[in-house]
Amino acid sequence: MLTFQKIYAILITYLGGMAYMKGYVLDYINENEFKKLERALKKYNMLAFKKLNFDYYPALRNGNFLGEKLESNKKNGTEKYSLKLPSDRMFTQIHGEVKLIYTVHKKEQVVILEEITPAKILLEGHMSELTAYKGIMISKANASKDMFKIDLLNMLQDKHD
Repeated sequence: MLTFQKIYAILITYLGGMAYMKGYVLDYINENEFKKLERALKKYNMLAFKKLNFDYYPALRNGNFLGEKLESNKKNGTEKYSLKLPSDRMFTQIHGEVKLIYTVHKKEQVVILEEITPAKILLEGHMSELTAYKGIMISKANASKDMFKIDLLNMLQDKHD
């Protein structure tokens, strides 16, 4: 299936027969699921969303693979990366680090965007509006657990101050 990114890459390559832009194409394993995660990220963590769209995606298109390399498969010519996105310290402690997981296919010059973590809270936020407790979004399914973690972290922080 031709996506907008693939058509765009083909047009840039062919443009006037003279212009030639070499770069990687961004694609998805499951585009619908990934777009849901992106929209939730935009809603609940605008800084990470802006970094992703205006800094990290252009770098990936240019072949600058950011983040920690998780695995490499020389036979298939693929490399898997995990890129940590900026996030609030308290959110990270409650729900985990916000990361982009992607795989690079060097022969085909394609970057497959796999997922944004923590997917569970982001997908829950996409399905229904999340509530906040002391400025941190909390899961409806685990509200009491998340509130307990926030209170505990605030108590620990108050002892150190």
